[in-house]
Amino acid sequence: MPPDGPVVITLDGPAGVGKTTLARRLAAALGVAFLDTGAMYRAVALSLGENGWDLPEPQIAERLCRLQFSLHGSGDETALAMDEFVLGDELRSEEVGRWASLVARLPAVRECLVAAQRRMGSARSLVAEGRDMGSVVFPHATCKFFLDARPEVRALRRYNQLLRLGQTPQPLEELVEALRLRDEQDRTRAVSPLRPAEDAIMVDTSDLDVEHVFEQLLQQAKACLERREGGGVR
Repeated sequence: MPPDGPVVITLDGPAGVGKTTLARRLAAALGVAFLDTGAMYRAVALSLGENGWDLPEPQIAERLCRLQFSLHGSGDETALAMDEFVLGDELRSEEVGRWASLVARLPAVRECLVAAQRRMGSARSLVAEGRDMGSVVFPHATCKFFLDARPEVRALRRYNQLLRLGQTPQPLEELVEALRLRDEQDRTRAVSPLRPAEDAIMVDTSDLDVEHVFEQLLQQAKACLERREGGGVR
């Protein structure tokens, strides 16, 4: 990212590590947009439907590359839209999450969505969370974080999140196993596997509450911005 271009801060890590909550808060504190790339993959998975990942890739690419993603607002008020339809909690079921992990392995899907993410990141400053934001999508990001936590901790967080959304979660033991399966899929996929960027700041959130993690991220992000020429966002 050129020194005088938009600021991009990336938060990567496995499912259930708290990226969405922390990235949204960080974007609000810095006064920039929040990009939930996981929601983009979930939206694509939902639009393709169950077993949509088995369609011929040219057919998938033709459908997906016509989609238009956009960001509206900033911080807590950022809304991600697909073809001007604002995406919401309909994407947050475990089933759609599993579908998203499967479609994310397809080169055609990743090519279309990475291009969309880069377009948004070149147009305005943002905090982007996902699996490969710092390692692939925004290799020259202003500041990169990689968050991790033990599967049991992440499963409990996910369980409580689903309860807050009014959904009936799977038994905790099943959520732990589902997270382990998604981790394996994400870390071993041939295209853009889940891994920290070489220059990412590593943060283990297993034994830290959200306030402690947020303060750590905010301090590090401000230090990155101070080192950046101009020291600010636009």
